[in-house]
Amino acid sequence: MNEQELNSFLALYKKETKQTDAWLERRLNQAEDPQFNFTTEELTFGARVAWRNSNKCIGRLFWNSLTVLDQRHLLDEEEVFGALLEHIAFATNNGKIRPVISIFAQNRVHIWNHQLIRYAGYETADGVIGDSDSLAFTKICEALGWRGACTNFDVLPLVIQIDDHQPTFFEIPKDYIVEVQIEHPHYDFSSLQMKWYAVPIISSMRFNIGGMDFQAAPFNGWYMGTEIGARNLADEARYHFLPKVAQQMGLETTSNASLWQDRALVELNVAVLHSYKKSGVSIVDHHTAAQQFQLFQQQEQKEQREVTGNWVWLIPPLSPATTSIYHQPIHNKTNKPNYFYQQLPYK
Repeated sequence: MNEQELNSFLALYKKETKQTDAWLERRLNQAEDPQFNFTTEELTFGARVAWRNSNKCIGRLFWNSLTVLDQRHLLDEEEVFGALLEHIAFATNNGKIRPVISIFAQNRVHIWNHQLIRYAGYETADGVIGDSDSLAFTKICEALGWRGACTNFDVLPLVIQIDDHQPTFFEIPKDYIVEVQIEHPHYDFSSLQMKWYAVPIISSMRFNIGGMDFQAAPFNGWYMGTEIGARNLADEARYHFLPKVAQQMGLETTSNASLWQDRALVELNVAVLHSYKKSGVSIVDHHTAAQQFQLFQQQEQKEQREVTGNWVWLIPPLSPATTSIYHQPIHNKTNKPNYFYQQLPYK
């Protein structure tokens, strides 16, 4: 525990939730106890402010709507697995995605997955099947005894570890996972058999609040279309569908000057947005997201809080110069509470 960070957080909580001086004095005295822990209300406030402080996130306008599930009492693998299923179901909400974070016991619960829902990747003699970004973790799951079907879209199991126990894997029941088949309103992409899951639930980052780290704190918002259409499905180091999309569109791909990659990328993103909306699954296009970020900036300025951000992450990977973010500098200062990368348990 970092005393200075803890005191700063409690002072921030007092200010923004309008607590009394007596409350702050009492909590500061309690914080001297080695067994001190945050209340659920303090944890909720901290998790929301951590989203507000997340420099790489363009969707911070909705920071105060984050639902916080306090799961610190769960210290059994089966119970943690049940709580993760609860998170997936609550967040998915029949497609009307809700921002959620589940916070588990500090230093004791570890989730090995990068995201709660993620596709496996397999190395074969004919190249990679599935998600290239999942190759290492897929091998870990296989070493634990899991076997996938070796298709492009096998959902990986959840791997949970309590203390220094052996990690345990759990298959996610299929009825918990909403997936969207990617189709285009005009072109026929059906032969590509592309799809993606509804909710991006990041589970590999630590939640830092008042100098304390919670290593297991999976959280989600909803997708911005370019995350899927300009990265996951398009990147050469991921699914690399772009040349196949261009082929389906009948584009000339022998010359860079034809801008076939740009044209294919736009239509792949059109397909993603069209498909999610047709399926009734929440998604936002990058132009709307940039406008929402402007509103977030205006709200923060009214509250006399500096807006920080990582410009490289905030600009979308598709047509960034068409957004207001592209044309303005932003201070990449790290404030806390926040979410931080951490060493993956299996590495």
